[in-house]
Amino acid sequence: LVHHSCSLRPCLVLIVFLSLNTVAGYSNGKVSKSCKSMRPGHGHARSTKASPYKISVDKNHFSPGDQIRVTLSGSAPGEPFKGFLIQARDTSNLSADAVGSFSLLSNADAQLLNCGSTKGSAVSHTSKSKKMEIKVIWNAPKNSPPSVQFLATVVQHYDVFWVKIPGPVVSQSNVSPPVLPTSATDQTTHPSALTKPFTSKGCGRTKSCLRDPVGCDPETDPKCHFLSFAGQEQSVVFELSGPAEGYVSFALSHDKWMGDDDVYLCVRRNEYVDINPAYVTGRTHPEVELQSTLRNMAWRWSDGVIQCTFQRNIQIPGEEHRFNLDTSYYIFLASGKAEHVKGMIHRHNRQPLISSEKKVISGLPGNLVGSRSPLIIKAHGALMLVAWISTVSIGVIFARFFKPLWPESRLFGEQIWFQVHRVLMTSTVLLTCCAFVLPFAYRGGWSHHAGAHPFLGCTVMALALLQPLMAILRPHPDSLRRYIFNWMHWSAGTIARIIAVAAMFLGVHQQALDLPSPWDTFVLCGFVVWDVAADLVLEIHNYHMIHKAKNVADDEEEIIHSSSEASEGDLFKKIVLAVYICGNLGFLITLLIAINDM
Repeated sequence: LVHHSCSLRPCLVLIVFLSLNTVAGYSNGKVSKSCKSMRPGHGHARSTKASPYKISVDKNHFSPGDQIRVTLSGSAPGEPFKGFLIQARDTSNLSADAVGSFSLLSNADAQLLNCGSTKGSAVSHTSKSKKMEIKVIWNAPKNSPPSVQFLATVVQHYDVFWVKIPGPVVSQSNVSPPVLPTSATDQTTHPSALTKPFTSKGCGRTKSCLRDPVGCDPETDPKCHFLSFAGQEQSVVFELSGPAEGYVSFALSHDKWMGDDDVYLCVRRNEYVDINPAYVTGRTHPEVELQSTLRNMAWRWSDGVIQCTFQRNIQIPGEEHRFNLDTSYYIFLASGKAEHVKGMIHRHNRQPLISSEKKVISGLPGNLVGSRSPLIIKAHGALMLVAWISTVSIGVIFARFFKPLWPESRLFGEQIWFQVHRVLMTSTVLLTCCAFVLPFAYRGGWSHHAGAHPFLGCTVMALALLQPLMAILRPHPDSLRRYIFNWMHWSAGTIARIIAVAAMFLGVHQQALDLPSPWDTFVLCGFVVWDVAADLVLEIHNYHMIHKAKNVADDEEEIIHSSSEASEGDLFKKIVLAVYICGNLGFLITLLIAINDM
């Protein structure tokens, strides 16, 4: 498709341009998706300091069709800003769409946006260059409400901004200015401090609880991840607790996949904890929203444990991102690092704990259980471990050291060693194929957060499929070209096993399958040492037998099995094989139990 649609260089230029355009989406002022909330999508909490910016107008009264000059500037000299968004809204309903339209006095630093159905109903920046003052003209519409208030969001830096800075109220002639409601602006309310930690008492009786580990008590266990919620008239009270360096959070979701979720964050910022609702679109950074939907907020931070509580109405009309709490949802529980000064949160350290079933938030109390690893990912890990710890290892050692045993015995017309080797290797390929498709089915495509693991997995899959293909095309044992197949077959198999081991070491630390560390690494190291030790023991045994028989004749293989010590050597190999198989199964079962417990 690339070849027929455009040459390589123009396509690369186009891709780079689109990538840069996406990254710089906020700096160019195209912030139409923020029209309603007037919040930048920066993933930071708004500044808690008083705004150093103000809005002024050249008249306080107007008639439909009039024009008003609006100025946005610093309240003191030397207060530049980079981004802004200015709107006028009906004073009686500041959550409604913008009112009227704007005209620009200069196109250098400002541009018009269409918020709602009115063209040019908002003004925003054109670049991230520093600005000292913005002047625009507001055009009063014919169907103007009795009074309007100007609001502005100002971005000083990427992580320092103020939302809905209240400006002057202008009224139609012969209309008295209204008394502003207390919720007219985006004022910051500092939560109070909790005096003691939460407790699990009442879980299942007076409140619903989701805990990790199961049954833990945040009052006594500092490693307890805890969420409780209980209905209270037309609202729900939430308690959230967990050990974290930066934040703890939970989300309500319609499915077990991150995206379009109602999120609540408790972020430590120096000496206090900031509590905010947020929203996630796809696998993106949460967009922090207004605190006005929460009340009775309180927090506690002690000994590395963050705790917060708040109350929220069951239904919040006009807030599309706040889910109704009388509906059932899956619950996500997560924690991670944050920049304590800026409040910027980072990706969670571990896979979130996800409730096994949906729960009506305002419903009857209950004890919930969850898992940090999806079943489909557990199956992927289990199948890969079975293939590359048991079947392939046993199949390789059987073909390498046990060919001469049972020379006269046949199984379905073939030597026993060959049939066992073929069955085990075929099983390895089938298990690998089944395991290979599961992560793609779960992710819906390529995982961009899994590091080198998926690349190693794809390489192993390719080499695994190459082995049976070479086996089908292999020349006759007496062919002069047989040695080529032997070397290619051995090389591809050995490389596949080495890469598979590396993939397993990386895989057990993936967030979707985060086994207990460093215990899981020790188990895998033990398996590698065990496998190498078995190879060395059998190699040394072979060398010893050949060295003893060289004084009798030149045909080493014939000597080994015609000598008086052949039966003892065969018995020793069988014992080593039995012990080796038992050891492999022990490592495998240990890891499978760990996966099942996640």
